[in-house]
Amino acid sequence: MGDKITTFTIKGDNNMDMYGFYTGEVFDAYKYLGAHLEDDGVVFRTYAPHALKVELIGEFNQWDGSEMKRIEDDKFFECTVPNAKPGMLYKYRIYSKDGEYVDHCDPYGFGMELRPNTASIIRDLREYEFTDEEWIKNRSDCKDKPLNIYEVHLGSWKKKSDDTWYTYREIGEMLIPYVKEYGYNYIEIMPLSEHPCDESWGYQNTGFFSPTSRYGTATELKEFINKCHENNIGVIMDFVPVHFAVDGFALANYDGTSLYEYPHEDIAISQWGSKNFMHSKGEVRSFLQSVANYWLEEYHFDGLRMDAISNIIYWQGDSNRGENKEAVEFIKNLNSGLKRMHPNTILAAEDSTAYPNVTEKVEDGGLGFDYKWDMGWMNDTLEYFKLHPYDRKKSYHKLTFSMMYFYSEKFLMPFSHDEVVHGKGTIIQKMNGEYDDKFRQARALYMYMYAHPGKKLNFMGNEIAQFREWDEKREQDWDLLNYPIHQKFHKFMKELNHIYLNYPALYKMDYELEGFKWLDCHQEEKCIYAFERYCEGQKIVAIFNFSAEKYDNYEVEIDREGNIEVLFDSNMEQYGGDGNCSYRTLIEENTKYVEREDRNDHSLIIANSVKRLLSVDIKPFSAIYYVFK
Repeated sequence: MGDKITTFTIKGDNNMDMYGFYTGEVFDAYKYLGAHLEDDGVVFRTYAPHALKVELIGEFNQWDGSEMKRIEDDKFFECTVPNAKPGMLYKYRIYSKDGEYVDHCDPYGFGMELRPNTASIIRDLREYEFTDEEWIKNRSDCKDKPLNIYEVHLGSWKKKSDDTWYTYREIGEMLIPYVKEYGYNYIEIMPLSEHPCDESWGYQNTGFFSPTSRYGTATELKEFINKCHENNIGVIMDFVPVHFAVDGFALANYDGTSLYEYPHEDIAISQWGSKNFMHSKGEVRSFLQSVANYWLEEYHFDGLRMDAISNIIYWQGDSNRGENKEAVEFIKNLNSGLKRMHPNTILAAEDSTAYPNVTEKVEDGGLGFDYKWDMGWMNDTLEYFKLHPYDRKKSYHKLTFSMMYFYSEKFLMPFSHDEVVHGKGTIIQKMNGEYDDKFRQARALYMYMYAHPGKKLNFMGNEIAQFREWDEKREQDWDLLNYPIHQKFHKFMKELNHIYLNYPALYKMDYELEGFKWLDCHQEEKCIYAFERYCEGQKIVAIFNFSAEKYDNYEVEIDREGNIEVLFDSNMEQYGGDGNCSYRTLIEENTKYVEREDRNDHSLIIANSVKRLLSVDIKPFSAIYYVFK
């Protein structure tokens, strides 16, 4: 404990755009509000416009409240504490108009205690210096590059032998080499903003500017991100701009009134039981915009995946209740502002609605996201693979439908954490049939996913064919890799990931019509599909048999000369197949046909046509990639 302070210095300098704060235009409010180290001590500022008074309590004054002074328009409170130091704990004791008080953590605090404790922690954001200038300079939104995302929950990827968490630094020593070896080039981390309930997975925050202390300090998180960049791995963080935790020590009723949330009960509480942000208020917009910018600016995250955007677009996420126009304007302003400041970062929307132009630029009438999660593709695909092979004939076009709307947005294909919890079963469990058939189908499923246009996201555990649903309290079942079939599946996913990274036809023209072509999408009785992926100088033909039958001499017409060879076959023995891989032959058929009639003597001009057919014996539940050389 430090000595009790007896005096407070009031700093009257205004270094935040107050008009912009109230009108929702500020992106750096965290540089003014919160706890900041200055030459004469630590400056504390908080925004509590309806408070009767505010006291600062902390380790530096033995938690004995000392009143802060009103500044600006009497809606802000400020003081400087000479003997406050980084690492010390503090709170704001906020008195409402009825004289009652609640001790709150700092909404703009840069650190928080581990639950169940609730104090904010003074952090020095200047303590760590990044060395990733080259990475920041060269990174991009990956529209014409591979984007293969490994989604992780840091607390349950791996745990220590005593079932405690690894620190950010310790996780980095294991996770970064793993991601690099197994062919992912981006990590997406589930929310790291401080949250009191492990079961919320970080989606109900209390400390929006505080990296969770479960895994260590702010400096350790920065070190982790810097190390990722040294290894050419980008890092995306899940960001929650829709709602926040109801806990009384945090944002809820912060100054004795509904400062951040709606005052109306019918829209105040979300379907998750949390508080909805009131996006029509300027100070709320400035708060959330500053949060988003903070993670990109101060921690060098390479992008944000924004959760529950349907609840931004529509009241309570329900299109029947109508569009929430103020929230839509907020997300446009947020995205356009972030893109101005961080043009080469990634903004992705988790949005299950049919709302148009989510990935169009704001100036072109869109919401300004780079990518939208293709929830329709994910649902249709997994529902298809749950079906008995006979019933797939009736649902054949569940797998062709995605390309009917694909070019309406820039889609990202996700098999995320939401698909492996709450009784839904894991990806491998969802596959129809007996044990061995599940693996065969899962291999074919992932080859379909990686050949389909759109960027990729896969949740941890999927790559080892984990049968147990994800549980935030337990690490992944890594002991499965002691079993040959899981080991082979893991190797299969590694090879598939690297093929995706190294063959531009699979990613370079994801969002251009010329990059994809159906070769055969009318084999309803056989459940065979064939398409090609193209970019200049390279073409890949992908053929899939999702039935339980083998088909010999299946033929598909192709339109390119040159040598063709098998690039990848799901039935190879090293991946768990029977080793009797499908083979191919290239057939050329010469056909004479009437090209035109000569106008002078009415004779017929006969032309030759060469028809090129790829003939394949294709195994049940299998997939093959061919590449033209």
